[in-house]
Amino acid sequence: MKTIRKILFLTGLLSVKFLMSGCAAPQWPTEVVLQPAQDSSAAQQNTSNAKRFQGQGASKEPTIVESAMELSEKYAKLLEEAAKLRTENQKFAEENKYLKEQLASCQSQLEHTQKELAEATDMLTEMRVELNNWKNDILGFRSEMREAEKAQLEALLKILNILGGEVKAESAKTAEPNSAAAQTK
Repeated sequence: MKTIRKILFLTGLLSVKFLMSGCAAPQWPTEVVLQPAQDSSAAQQNTSNAKRFQGQGASKEPTIVESAMELSEKYAKLLEEAAKLRTENQKFAEENKYLKEQLASCQSQLEHTQKELAEATDMLTEMRVELNNWKNDILGFRSEMREAEKAQLEALLKILNILGGEVKAESAKTAEPNSAAAQTK
């Protein structure tokens, strides 16, 4: 009994070792001789082992050569893809270098343009201040001219009154009320 169990155990280990190493079971039929066991659990184990080993030859698992060929095809495809990715990466690196050079030149131009813009803004601000001063000067000059003309007209009216000249009502209306008051006196 112990020897049968040992034999079955060793046979199971060897078959698992063969399966793990990639070896397939032989293609020809093999017979497994089982001796009746006294224990029913041992009989069940023997039948399950027998069924397991009988199904090995009939399964359609790929052989070592087929799996090696399949893996070499996958490896070749991955090598091609890696080569494509390397060339693409190199192309992107060159494009990145070119764009960095362009960026450096554009940044220097931008700094120069910003400096010119700041200078132009300062100049426009100064010109605006000068224009406002000129406008104020012109408006002030106009009011001074009006005051001067008004003074001249009043002086002329006084001279005309002293000389005995008559002043028409229309010309008196155009003059300021102060000059009309001066005419009536």
